[in-house]
Amino acid sequence: MNLPLYKFGAFGDEASLVVAFVIGIGFGWFLERAGFGNARKLMAQFYLTDMAVFKVMFSAVVTALLGVTYLAWAGWLDLSLVYYVPTYWITAILGGLLMGVGFVIGGYCPGTSVASMATGRIDGLVYVAGFAAGTLGFVLGYPLFKELLAMGDLGVLTLPEVAGVRWGIVVFGVVLLAIGGFAGATWVEKWMAARAEPGASAE
Repeated sequence: MNLPLYKFGAFGDEASLVVAFVIGIGFGWFLERAGFGNARKLMAQFYLTDMAVFKVMFSAVVTALLGVTYLAWAGWLDLSLVYYVPTYWITAILGGLLMGVGFVIGGYCPGTSVASMATGRIDGLVYVAGFAAGTLGFVLGYPLFKELLAMGDLGVLTLPEVAGVRWGIVVFGVVLLAIGGFAGATWVEKWMAARAEPGASAE
C-alpha cells in the first residue's frame, strides 16, 4: 500500500499545506482555462444555453470515482484510510440551498470566484470578500449554530451501503448516468440555440 500518501507518512502536516497550495493553484488555473472565472459563462448554466459547468464537474466526479476504484482494486489505495465526511442531512439541505441561491445571485461558487479574482475581475473580488465575511461571521457565531449543525446526523454513509449493492455496481451506474447526462445536456444546448435563432418558434 502507498496511498493515501498522507496517512502512510509520505509527508507531514507542513508539507501537506504546500501540496494543497500547489494543487489549489493548478485547480484554479484549469478553472480559468475552462472559462469558469467568468460569471457570464457560469450563469449560462442556469439559462440552459451552455452546460459546460455540468459537463466539467460531472467529468471530474466520474474521473475521481474511477481513479479511486481502480487504485483500490489494484491494491495501491487503502479505502479504509480515506476520510469520509459524516452525513448531516438537514445541514446538507440548508447549506445546499444557501450556496445555490448565492451562486445564482452572484454568478460564482467559492472556487470560481477565487479564480476570477486572481485574474483581476472586480466582481470576483467582491464575491470573495462576501464569502470571506460570511465565513468569519459563521466562525464567530458558531456557538449559536452548533446545535443546528448536529441535526440530522446519519453518520458516515456511502451509496453502496444505502442502496445495498456492491461498489462496482454503483460505479457502473454513475458512469451510465454521466453518459446519459452528457447526451442530455448537449441536446438541451442545441435546443436552446435553435430557439434563439431568428424566426424560431416561441413555443
